[in-house]
Amino acid sequence: MLRLRTLAALACLLLITALLPRAFAGTLDRARLAALFPSPLQVGERDAALPVWPIFRQELTSTVLLGYVFESIDFAPVPGFSGTPMNLLVALDTRGEFLDVRVLSHHEPVFLEGLGEAPMFHFVEQYKGLSLQQNIKIGAKGRSAPGSANVYIDGVSKATASVRIINQSVLASSLAIARAKLGFAAGRDPDLIGRIRPDVFEPMDFAALKRAGLVHTRAWRERDVEAAFVGTAVEGLDETAWAHPDAPFTELLVAHLNVPSVGRNLLNDRAWQSLSGWIEPGDHAFLVASRGRYSFVGDDYTGGAVPDRLTLEQGGLTIEIRDLSIDGTPKLPPAWRTADVQWRIFKVIRQASLDPSQPLTFRLHVSRAKGQILAEVVRRSFPVAVQLPANVVIQPTADHKTWHSIWTGRAGEIALLLASLAGLTALLLRPRWLTLSPARLRRVRLGWSVYTLGFIGWFAQGQLSIVNLTALVQALRDGRSLDFFLYDPMTVLLWAYAGLTLVLWGRGTFCGWLCPFGALQELVGVAARRLRLPQWRPHTRTDARLKRLKFAVLAVLLGSAVASPAWTDRLVEVEPFKTSITLMFVRGWPFVLWAASLVVLSAFVYKGWCRWMCPLGGGLALLGRLRLRNWLHRRAECGTPCQTCRHRCEYQAITPQGRIDYTECFQCLDCVAIHESDDLCAPRVLQKRKGRVIPVRPVTSP
Repeated sequence: MLRLRTLAALACLLLITALLPRAFAGTLDRARLAALFPSPLQVGERDAALPVWPIFRQELTSTVLLGYVFESIDFAPVPGFSGTPMNLLVALDTRGEFLDVRVLSHHEPVFLEGLGEAPMFHFVEQYKGLSLQQNIKIGAKGRSAPGSANVYIDGVSKATASVRIINQSVLASSLAIARAKLGFAAGRDPDLIGRIRPDVFEPMDFAALKRAGLVHTRAWRERDVEAAFVGTAVEGLDETAWAHPDAPFTELLVAHLNVPSVGRNLLNDRAWQSLSGWIEPGDHAFLVASRGRYSFVGDDYTGGAVPDRLTLEQGGLTIEIRDLSIDGTPKLPPAWRTADVQWRIFKVIRQASLDPSQPLTFRLHVSRAKGQILAEVVRRSFPVAVQLPANVVIQPTADHKTWHSIWTGRAGEIALLLASLAGLTALLLRPRWLTLSPARLRRVRLGWSVYTLGFIGWFAQGQLSIVNLTALVQALRDGRSLDFFLYDPMTVLLWAYAGLTLVLWGRGTFCGWLCPFGALQELVGVAARRLRLPQWRPHTRTDARLKRLKFAVLAVLLGSAVASPAWTDRLVEVEPFKTSITLMFVRGWPFVLWAASLVVLSAFVYKGWCRWMCPLGGGLALLGRLRLRNWLHRRAECGTPCQTCRHRCEYQAITPQGRIDYTECFQCLDCVAIHESDDLCAPRVLQKRKGRVIPVRPVTSP
């Protein structure tokens, strides 16, 4: 058996290393694009420097540039859960608005014979009409407020991580084109986000804050504003400006309150505490004030709204600001406490990805209208540039992509998982309390199986899969990043814990305690035994031969991952996890029949899938050979002559000689409970009877 497993592992390694890495690139050409964008649209020649095609629209006798079309894989090859990047066709107009988004190719397991591709196609259709100048988030579509810079599109249940990868692919590739062709963001990657330094504080008055570049002000005279409207239909309509051209029109003040030296000096303790309670990590708060005859808030402004007269931009993209109320008032100097002063505190939510290490621009908008009916309105904006000093910000050193928000958004689930893993570790490091009572052990295992199936599996979607291993093989083969795993924090944490416990105890910790499908089989097996259904325990030699099957399945799947991703998508369906755990049996009947058959099998054969067929279990069994020690205690009498543990082991992981086969041990602790029992362990029973010898003969193997 050892030779077969070793040969299988070596064969997989040779297959992985034998093939050269390959790069991914788009597949469309001008002819195919012309069919997708027919007349009156025209597809131009491919750009000389970038794989992007211009789209023109015929208007009478002129041809107008409408936008650009490209493939996401050329600019943002974000790997999906199969390890292969999705490829999306994206068309942007010259204002950064999505004309079209379509799926060209993908290998997402959940959309291949799972949910089907229809939900994915419906998801990408939602981008049409949205703009890169909006903050596009996945959530309930009804959350989008009219005129808001934040828009929400509906996700896909059971495919949360996959649609977030699609969203990242669409936005990252589109922003790359917007920066290169539309002038967005001055060429800077918006995923590189700086942070405010929370440990920098110095007591400073208002004048010192201005000198340090922590408070920004700008004033405009009447003549400055009037000059902006020269040559328009509303020129000269403001009589005050003509009468007093050197009089102040308005002055705007902006302060970034997240900076401790700003917030704690401009706000009293009560206001600072109130603000700290309102903003979360990644949020930003700005104090904005104005003095003069024109305010940044109009007479009809209502609290909690997005201001019409004031906007915030960074890198050419609009960021939504919304005011919030705090206790107390800011500590402004006397010149900023007159009757004409207006102030508000505005919040920018963390999802907007504002970068405090880069320049910001606040724009004060002034509108003038001519006429009473169908009035002609002319609008001009007046900028205030804001740039924080380098000593109060942390420059970006890592790529904070959208997976970062996924982790923070699932903080509660992550905390519960980590707490449960800590509890499980404590039980397994000190199993004596658990195994002193076989009844207690049964109750704990039953309760843990319910938790694993219900929370880790069906709720948190934390089922590790052979797909994770095939995706890893494909990513390594193609020389791509493994960032795609970070879109599913449950998978990352469970793999990290499984890796740690492989060194401590072997495969049994995950397979016996944390696998949702294994927990489902165990619960079915418990119910079957209580119903007194017949149980089949195969001959020792038959069981040993059947256990080799999972290594063969593993070798085939890893080999296909190297040779053919398309075949891998089909072959991984041998694993019932997606059907039973991810999709909860809501799937096509062939897949449901296969998964249900394996569940029914577990009612008559104890965890037959896990022991004999599971390729993930085979991989963990091979990796489990890294185990540092044999942690299950044995006595000299184990196997010679005592056979109690062997016959009680449902996994048939104890040899007739009493040795534990750790590659097949699921860490159920039944043998530990027997080993520690004065009533169940034959050698201890004999010792308890003080020398009365009762012959204990090894039972002949079945």
